[in-house]
Amino acid sequence: MDHDAISDLFAGLGPVSIRRMFGGKGIYFDGVIIAVELRGELMLKGDAVVAPEYEAAGAKQWTYVHSRHGKSVAMPYWTLPDGAADSADEMTPWARKAFEAGKRAGKA
Repeated sequence: MDHDAISDLFAGLGPVSIRRMFGGKGIYFDGVIIAVELRGELMLKGDAVVAPEYEAAGAKQWTYVHSRHGKSVAMPYWTLPDGAADSADEMTPWARKAFEAGKRAGKA
């Protein structure tokens, strides 16, 4: 997804900044990371507070198997809830939840 498409999708939240990171992109709002794009997949910031809402909307938590330990590692990012990528209007409530999760993570 290019910068303009990401900016358009998050327009209901406000202007976002996009930075390269880990071979992908970090999406920030008001200095807080709210999403990442890795290998072409956009994922929203999450935590224990918003996880049940993400799950109920069809999102899946990003996990990977650690190469040295062979254990599954859960990351604080979630695939987009069903319909969120359809428009900025659909994305806005989820982007707000991701922003709140990002702010909570910054206080931890």
